[in-house]
Amino acid sequence: MENPVAACGVLSKMPTAAATEPAHYTLRVGEQHLELDNALGARVRIEPTGRIFCLHCGRATKKSFAQGFCYPCFKGLARCDLCIVKPETCHYHLGTCREPEWGETHCFAPHVVYLANASGAKVGITKPSQIPTRWIDQGASQALIIARVATRQQAGFVEALLRERVSDRTNWQKMLKGAPAPVDLPALRDELFEQLAEKLEALKAFAGPEAITLVDEPVVTLSFPIERYPTKVTTWNLDKHAVVDGRLEGIKGQYLLLDSGVLNVRKFGGYEVNVRIEPEGTAVAETGDLFT
Repeated sequence: MENPVAACGVLSKMPTAAATEPAHYTLRVGEQHLELDNALGARVRIEPTGRIFCLHCGRATKKSFAQGFCYPCFKGLARCDLCIVKPETCHYHLGTCREPEWGETHCFAPHVVYLANASGAKVGITKPSQIPTRWIDQGASQALIIARVATRQQAGFVEALLRERVSDRTNWQKMLKGAPAPVDLPALRDELFEQLAEKLEALKAFAGPEAITLVDEPVVTLSFPIERYPTKVTTWNLDKHAVVDGRLEGIKGQYLLLDSGVLNVRKFGGYEVNVRIEPEGTAVAETGDLFT
């Protein structure tokens, strides 16, 4: 990055891609997309305006729910229901889905079950179209598809079964402190399949012969643009801090790693902000001049 860049708008999840090594990131601020590939070492200032907007309907809201929604959308959208976090609890068959048509499109579609390593081994599910984005968003250094299934609920059944032996969560603080120790994911997959063989066969018989397929696929490795990991993880909070300010030392998951603390960009989706990124060595502007 050679010149300062500035933007004003609503924050949303950072688009990512693994077409290059390390992963490519863009900071999305309203309609503006700030490329972060060459921004390591730059000074980043993010100043919330105090206004928050729903990422779905656009209405102003005093509080953001579920990383970017107003309360009516949080309560009314199927994508905000508990079954999105725990797909095995899908209640579409009961006729109580919040948005049946949305559910038919997004939930009654092929999914994959995977193992990943961001802070240690974990299990997760996603759509094939979200690979490798899902893994990048989680800060995973390794990932391995272990099953392909016909629907999201069936993926949830497999995930719930594997949760008996391996976590479905990432220790985000550990993930941000450094690259995890390598895990032999194919060996872990084989071990899980062996330990849970009877239950997996019962699940496959229940779902149907074509619904769940256990697979043997290659491990995917991922890397992130990181100059230095924090030794102690402190967080910036746009509800509490008037200005986020620091030197960008890395990006991992959906976190900006600044020398002054880390910011979870996705957590503050819908927050209107002023952003300025100044290349390393640029003369420091006065606070009042930052966004003029």
